[in-house]
Amino acid sequence: MNIKSPFLILLICSLAFLSVHAQSKLEADSLQTYLLKSKDGDKYSNEDRLTYILKAKQIVLSNRIDSLIIKVNLQLSSIYYENRQLILFKKINDENLKVASKIKDSSALAEINFNLGDYYKLFNKSDSAYYYYHKTEKLFKSLKDDYNTTMVLLNIAVLQKNEKDFIGSEVTSVEAISHLNQLEEINSVIKLKSYIYNNLGLVFDQLEQYDESIKYHKKAIELKKRLEGDNQATIENSLNNLALAYKSARQYKLALENYNQILQNKDLVKSRPDVYATILDNYANTLYLSKNYNELPGLYLKALKICDSIGASYNSIIINQHLAQYYDDYNKKDSAKYYAYRAKDISKAYHNDDLLKSLLLLSKIEDDSIAVKYYNEYIKLNDSLVKNERTIRNKFARIRFETKEIEQKNIQIVREKLWLTVISIILLISALLIYIIITQRAKNNELKFVQKQQEANEEIYNLMLTQQEKIEEARILEKKNISQELHDGVLGRLFGTRLSLDSLNMASSEEAIKTRSRYIQDLKNIENDIRKVSHELNTDFISGSGFLDIVKSLLETQTKAYELDYEFDCKDSINWDDVSNKNKIHMYRIIQESLHNIYKHAKASLIKISIELKNNVILLSINDNGSGFDVNKAKAGIGLKNMNSRVNEINGELSIESKKDEGTMVQIKIPT
Repeated sequence: MNIKSPFLILLICSLAFLSVHAQSKLEADSLQTYLLKSKDGDKYSNEDRLTYILKAKQIVLSNRIDSLIIKVNLQLSSIYYENRQLILFKKINDENLKVASKIKDSSALAEINFNLGDYYKLFNKSDSAYYYYHKTEKLFKSLKDDYNTTMVLLNIAVLQKNEKDFIGSEVTSVEAISHLNQLEEINSVIKLKSYIYNNLGLVFDQLEQYDESIKYHKKAIELKKRLEGDNQATIENSLNNLALAYKSARQYKLALENYNQILQNKDLVKSRPDVYATILDNYANTLYLSKNYNELPGLYLKALKICDSIGASYNSIIINQHLAQYYDDYNKKDSAKYYAYRAKDISKAYHNDDLLKSLLLLSKIEDDSIAVKYYNEYIKLNDSLVKNERTIRNKFARIRFETKEIEQKNIQIVREKLWLTVISIILLISALLIYIIITQRAKNNELKFVQKQQEANEEIYNLMLTQQEKIEEARILEKKNISQELHDGVLGRLFGTRLSLDSLNMASSEEAIKTRSRYIQDLKNIENDIRKVSHELNTDFISGSGFLDIVKSLLETQTKAYELDYEFDCKDSINWDDVSNKNKIHMYRIIQESLHNIYKHAKASLIKISIELKNNVILLSINDNGSGFDVNKAKAGIGLKNMNSRVNEINGELSIESKKDEGTMVQIKIPT
């Protein structure tokens, strides 16, 4: 029993572990399945989707994994929003906000704040909506998410427009477009840009800048026509906005053309009767403003009948106002009052702007004290609205200010941390620089010593060349003296002797004649030989042979020391006397440096050096059959830098061609 107990315990633990592992895997699979089903709106009803996501939530709550809780809650809030379960929508987002704040999930926080902004926007709580949208904007900007930043900026711009902060709405819209311009023009980006242009069109219409309003509405329509799929509805909305801008600008003909374009859609009255009624009313009102009363009030009444039949009471407010205005112009007071009062009663349940217009209309239609009463109500409500709008705009400004103040504090903290980091880095770099300076000084001293040696070598070489030139001058002078002596002395005497012998040739004996002829011929030969020697002595050695001798001596000495074979080819076309000592020195040193580099790096067995003159340029070529190297990747050593420096000093050009295992060719062009 004692022996079996440990094995039994181990078996039980193993089974328990496998059971837990299997259970975890099952739950993970189930969670994934529930999430996918909750997102599939095409296959499952809203009720089924809600059931699946609630099951998913039970799983994540049992495991208490915050990131999964946030993910499930976001999907749950999306379904609540679609079902218009707005109280639950807000509750789940408030819950989610606490979890996301705890783990500092910026992406989730941005989405949750966006949802809360949408919630308050639906309930016309502009200040609260603005607060959450503004927080969302900052989060998306920190994530560098240009698309979602633009989305939230558009929502802010629409809020500002609705609260009559038209300048603020314009500025926000322009900022939104600047973010959108950073993105590729895919379908979603084009759609979002069209909405921003539409908002700008509405803003400029309110600012009575009708040309700008028309321009942006046209841009919105142009973009919407580029969208994929069926976009007729949104295009018709923009056409209506464009027509309203034309109407405001008193371009009634163009307004009517756009309304007619929309009304050509015969399915509009069935697919969107409320929109059809609105378009019909706008069309009728444009006819009224252009003093074309033929189809009035029939079009107004038709539009009103459609609104009443579908319960679109809000859409009917403006139609009732237009009918009241029309009947008042024809002095049909009872009808005018009926529709004016109807507009006032309906507008009480909606936006105060509609009520304001209704009160002003009644003040014009009613008589005497009643008109004064409604006008006073109009003034009171207008003052209240103006004050409320100012308060809202101030709240917007305060939210921006407070957010900026918090940001400034955060920036200050970040700046202090940055300074601490910078100081640490500076101290580290300073220590490194001190080490580098000490090391560099040692290297500089070594380089200075090498440079002094090089300068001494150059000075010795210059002295060698100068001495060689003096020797050459002495040799030339001596040759000229010998030449002159031979020509003027010996040749003269020999010539006289030949003449004497020639005169003796008059002797008649045949043997004497032959002997004298032979002597005379010998003298002629001697004369020719001496003339030839005189001519050769008078001709200078090949110019610059002293420099070439030095180069040959260098090649013989160095190649022997380096165990190299060499070939040297120098064309006779170069007049070395015309080449400056400076150029000769640098050429000599370049050849010397090349030999050293070949011995040190190339592992060559043969070196070929040629010097020729082409187009008044001395071309020095140095080839070896060594290992070669990659010219683009190789680092320039001191030897190559020295060669470059020498070539630059004599205004020459240096080119190096090399391939691995194929040798190297150095070519230098030196102007004469």
